[in-house]
Amino acid sequence: MKKIIYISYLKTPFGELILGSFNGRLCICDWRYRKQREAIDNRIKNGLEANFKEQNTPVMEKTILQLQEYFKGNREEFDLDLCLVGTDFQKKVWRALQEIPYGKTMSYLELSEKLGDTKAIRAVATANGANAISIINPCHRIIGKDGKLVGYAGGLKSKEGLLKLEGALKTNQMHLF
Repeated sequence: MKKIIYISYLKTPFGELILGSFNGRLCICDWRYRKQREAIDNRIKNGLEANFKEQNTPVMEKTILQLQEYFKGNREEFDLDLCLVGTDFQKKVWRALQEIPYGKTMSYLELSEKLGDTKAIRAVATANGANAISIINPCHRIIGKDGKLVGYAGGLKSKEGLLKLEGALKTNQMHLF
């Protein structure tokens, strides 16, 4: 008998998320309509040897509460028990993402340097793109080395919105009257 990953959906100001919990830990907080949705879901199902079942759980309720606080600007850090499903390298990258402070950004090169291998930029970018716990593992805080917003599973508009919410991107101060 296969194990169960409980899932539910959450509409946010930036798009709809899919939440997943496994054995009381959050394993998915990802953009529901992202391009790699099927590949990410299959990696998690296979890694945990489990199937999806739609049902809310206490960890999802706690996640929803903390995300709502975050979207209102009342939370800068998350206190959730995570279940990271991926390779050791991916997990290392995702943990490093958690160390990027609220309101700050980092380039792929800077993240690679932080991980001790400046030649691993492509691997770091690929691991960043495979992150299934978006916002909480703040992959939206990774930008191009030129300061431009680059790829994001939730779309660049969502990435821009999250960074503006955190004060990492300043809104254009000049307005036409």
